[in-house]
Amino acid sequence: MNGSASHPDAASDWEDLVTTALLGTDRRPPARLAPGRPAPVALLDAAAEATVRRRAGLRAARAGRRPERAPEDPRPALPPAAAGRLAALLADRPGGTGGGRRGSSPDLMELLPQWLAAANGHGYAAPAQALPALLDAARGRTDLRPAALAFAGPRALWLARFNPDWRFALRSAPGGGAALPDPGDAEGVRRLWEKGLFAERVALLGALRARSPDLARALLAGTWPTERAEDRLMFLDSLRSGLSAADEPFLEKALGDRSRNVRATAAELLSALPGSALAARMAVRATACVALDRSGDGPLIVVEAPHECDSGMERDGVVATPPAGRGERSWWLGQLVEAAPLGGWPDRLGGRDAREIVALPVADGWQGELHAAWCRAAVRQRDARWSRALLGAPSAPEAGGPGAVSLAERAKLLATLEPAERAEWVAGFIAAHGLSEAFQLLGVCAVPWSAPLGRAVVDALNIARDAGSYPWSFSGVMGLAERCLDPAEVARLQSLLAVPDEREDAAPGAGGYWAEAFQRLVTTLRLRAAMAEELRPTQGMGVG
Repeated sequence: MNGSASHPDAASDWEDLVTTALLGTDRRPPARLAPGRPAPVALLDAAAEATVRRRAGLRAARAGRRPERAPEDPRPALPPAAAGRLAALLADRPGGTGGGRRGSSPDLMELLPQWLAAANGHGYAAPAQALPALLDAARGRTDLRPAALAFAGPRALWLARFNPDWRFALRSAPGGGAALPDPGDAEGVRRLWEKGLFAERVALLGALRARSPDLARALLAGTWPTERAEDRLMFLDSLRSGLSAADEPFLEKALGDRSRNVRATAAELLSALPGSALAARMAVRATACVALDRSGDGPLIVVEAPHECDSGMERDGVVATPPAGRGERSWWLGQLVEAAPLGGWPDRLGGRDAREIVALPVADGWQGELHAAWCRAAVRQRDARWSRALLGAPSAPEAGGPGAVSLAERAKLLATLEPAERAEWVAGFIAAHGLSEAFQLLGVCAVPWSAPLGRAVVDALNIARDAGSYPWSFSGVMGLAERCLDPAEVARLQSLLAVPDEREDAAPGAGGYWAEAFQRLVTTLRLRAAMAEELRPTQGMGVG
């Protein structure tokens, strides 16, 4: 231990005080005590002072500079009931049940993200006393950080400077918690861009990109040759926001970058612009590999994959070396088709639309590779028509639609559709296939779930209960339902709370466990409804 407690004089003084106390001040008068006070009182004062010094473990020093006051948060305060609810949510801890029997009590921490989103939507300020718990919760769960820090506001950033465990908040906040200059402040923007820390520069570029894309790109172009490769990659990624044809000249230059990762990212961004020169080059290469054969009984797509990956392909982002287990030619073909504009395929394949193209047979076992590449292209280009064609009907076999070779790809394709259409497709899938394969698909649906999707989930849970299986086989979907089902569905769930008569072939006790699981779902939905009501602004609060 550093400080006075380990100093020889301090140790000697303490021993003298102890010895004097044991022998008595009459037999051993205290040494170096304040004059003018009775010896026993002076001894006790000295012992108290020495005790504090020993506990502190440090020598007394000049007082540090007093910290500045925390900034004001001008947002309106939470309604009292909502403040109490927040305290309860933050005090809850996961039960660690490991996916088995979960009981009938709601998992409050799983409701915190939804509560934060609603509170931020109303524009409330976080209560000062909740800031430490909010920062602790955000430290433990990175998915909470954006919403938690937005709700916590400027006072949380002030507080985070005093605790190393909360420094993530400073890194996560734009500019490390410092105010970013206005785009109109040319000198402030230039100074922060040239002299700021990397996190501050990333935040500045992102903020400028959202408000003035041309200014952000010009700022990046000005220092591009002197930036480190890893920084160039991060900066380039910021161009995804607001990507437009105006970015093409800069991205074309980046195709000649000395970093392979930078070249690949630039190529990916350019291929997301169907009118770019790179997209046109990729279209020429891809359509040279795919053709329509009319010589047989019916039209057939034939594929001739590239025989080499030349320097031009590599410059345009094609990775020459395939991962382990992949053939070179199929690897190159997939990258070409993925980067080619989807709008060019109808002309190449007999004037057919996306749905008709996807329905065509493909020769020599190339269908999986070709359709998978079209899936990636549809996601990259946000093309809803091709996504619908590749998804096919929701009643198609579970292994995949006409183009999607996995449920993970289906989930990505669904994300390109409007929320209502997405929910309708997933509801149809659940009606046809049940819930066992639906978890990934439900994860891309808007919250709260639409009425048709909610009904499909509840009906499928009821069917699973009647089949006699245990409810924890569906714990993932049940957890999603607790967070995503519209609370208005409570009325439809009331009939499921009773313990059903067990069938002879049912798992022992399954009916009771299902009743418990549905009780938990109903309780959670009622709690979510109460949370929404507590956050509703009272008249005259001026929050929207």
